[in-house]
Formats: sequence, structure tokens, C-alpha cells
Amino acid sequence: MQRRHFFALSSASAVMSALPALALTEAGAGNLVNALVGEINRVIASGKSEAAMIRDFEGIFARYSDTSYVSAYAMGVDGRRATAAQKRAFSTAFQGYIARKYGKRFREFIGGRLEVKGAKTVKNWIEVETTAFLRGEAPFTVTFHVSDRSGRELFFNMFIEGVNLLLTERTEVGALIDRNGGDIDAMIADLRALG
Repeated sequence: MQRRHFFALSSASAVMSALPALALTEAGAGNLVNALVGEINRVIASGKSEAAMIRDFEGIFARYSDTSYVSAYAMGVDGRRATAAQKRAFSTAFQGYIARKYGKRFREFIGGRLEVKGAKTVKNWIEVETTAFLRGEAPFTVTFHVSDRSGRELFFNMFIEGVNLLLTERTEVGALIDRNGGDIDAMIADLRALG
């Protein structure tokens, strides 16, 4: 038994050493959010139309967020009864909805900026705090939660003035499902029109 145990441990160790080392760090999470904030600031300062800015924000969301986790969380328990095709359609619709909803919010930042203030480890993710400076308003905090659970560092939650994106969107999606009598396809169609 000891010999088998040794070989099992040796095999497991060899497999683990062959895998790429993923090390979520505060510096890496801070760099991710710095790059994200830089892109948001460039879009804000671009002078583009709202429709063009929202398209850009959708691309930013796709590049920097763990879209599969965020959309699965937003769908909640209803995701268990959704087909694979419905989950894909929901993820696409949800990404556009988030870009429209938060893109309009970030559009308020024209003439303002976001600045990364610091990062700290919380459980198995990194919390990166930024400060939003808007014209004629007191500065406020926008916080990003960053994880590497997907295989690379991506943000999976965001708080704007303490409002939790994941919980807010799970509530919104749940209300849409209820309003549509539990019909997931109808909820997805509604989601495409919102934001």
C-alpha cells in the first residue's frame, strides 16, 4: 500500500508540475484594473456617440470580465433548467445588456476619470479599489473583484457606490423570469431590449 501510495503521489505531483502555475496577485489584479480603467477612460474621452461608446464598453466587458461566471450567477437557479443553447443565448444577451446599462452609467464620467487606489486579498480573490472623479460631484468608490478561476485574471464583480453588480443583476434577471411566467426564452428576448 505504501508503494502504491508513493507512486500515486508521484504521478499527481508530475501532473501538477506540468500545469501552468496560476498565481493571483494583488499587483496582477491591480494591473488588470488599471488596463480596464485606462480603456474606460479612453472611451469616455473619445467623443463618440452613445451607441458607439456602448459597443466599446461591451468589448471591454468581454475582455476584462469573467462573463461566463457573471452570467451564470445572474441566471441563478433558473440556469439549472436552461438548455445549453439558452445559456449561450442568455450569456450573449446579458453581455449586451450589461454594456448598455453600465455603459450609460460610465457615460456620466465624461470630463471625469477613474483612478486605481489599491488592491488587497480577500478570501480567494483580489479586491481592487478605484475612485471615480466626476465633474460637479464628490468622488466615490468603484470596487472590482478579480479572480483567476477561469485560468486568467478577470474581474467577476463590481461595486459602484456600494451597489453589488452580481446581486443586483441576479435580482433583475429573476424579476424578468417571473414577469415572463418562468419562460427563459421570453426573458432573454426582454433582456435584449433592456439597458
